[in-house]
Amino acid sequence: MVAAQGIAGLAKDFTKTASKSAIKATSADGSGQLFKWVAWFTGSKNAMKGVGFFVGGLLLESVGFRPALWLMAGLLSIIFLVGIGLLPRELGKAKSSKSMRELFAKSRGINLLAAARVFLFGARDVWFVVGLPVFLYANGWRFIEVGGFLAAWTICYGGVQAFAPSLVARSDDGLSREIPAARLWSALLVAVPVALALLLQVDGLWRPDLIVVIGLALFGLPFAVNSSLHSYLILAYAGSEKAAEDVGFYYAANAMGRLFGIVLSGALYQVGGMTACLIGSAAMLALCWLITLALPTRSSSPDIASQHA
Repeated sequence: MVAAQGIAGLAKDFTKTASKSAIKATSADGSGQLFKWVAWFTGSKNAMKGVGFFVGGLLLESVGFRPALWLMAGLLSIIFLVGIGLLPRELGKAKSSKSMRELFAKSRGINLLAAARVFLFGARDVWFVVGLPVFLYANGWRFIEVGGFLAAWTICYGGVQAFAPSLVARSDDGLSREIPAARLWSALLVAVPVALALLLQVDGLWRPDLIVVIGLALFGLPFAVNSSLHSYLILAYAGSEKAAEDVGFYYAANAMGRLFGIVLSGALYQVGGMTACLIGSAAMLALCWLITLALPTRSSSPDIASQHA
């Protein structure tokens, strides 16, 4: 079962990387269209992930585990056949690095963005994955209530991601306004866990579980905008010939951040409860913000330049 889940995780990431690379290859109207398509793709993906929490629970309750697996296998088979029949053949042609040294010789923008991504997603999972559910259970929440809240949060988060372009000032070159926006939204994000950590130190605080839930709802807005900006910027920095590889490198950093966040979530909660998790989140977000200060406002990729020539 663990091996099957690992293979499914690899397949998901391969599909996500290929899909975003296809967006880079097919966007024809410059950075404006690219940002909108990336935001819509990323937001709808995460919204469907939240729907999956509900559907998965419904299937387990109604038909059981094995029939649910067969149903998912059937739906994925249909999607596979539709993809083979409808997707353009050219999307599968791309160049790749010939050595490990070349693989890691990314542009400065891609390397910095990958580093920022490590801390951005580590900062979410350090309190979202282990600390938050345990904290809510400890405050009297039932399993179904915790699961329902996490699912609803994920759906809303995906919805905000899809509409992120309307919250960000656009530039003709695709970077000069988007980079400052990434810095601003990163700075705003730092304030949320700091404020929550301070509130939890107040003696006799009314319903700390609801305070944390409200804080997480506020956290979702700047986090979703940051995530959409990063997803756009990786494609803005990437070259078309190696877009899939560049995006894959970026998502490897994403996975590394999530791994660090999950491990730290459990460790910090044991040390200092929810407050320790929030302090860890704030520290990671501060590092993410510092890294975005160094992001270049010009891309080394000829694609962005040619789109605005």
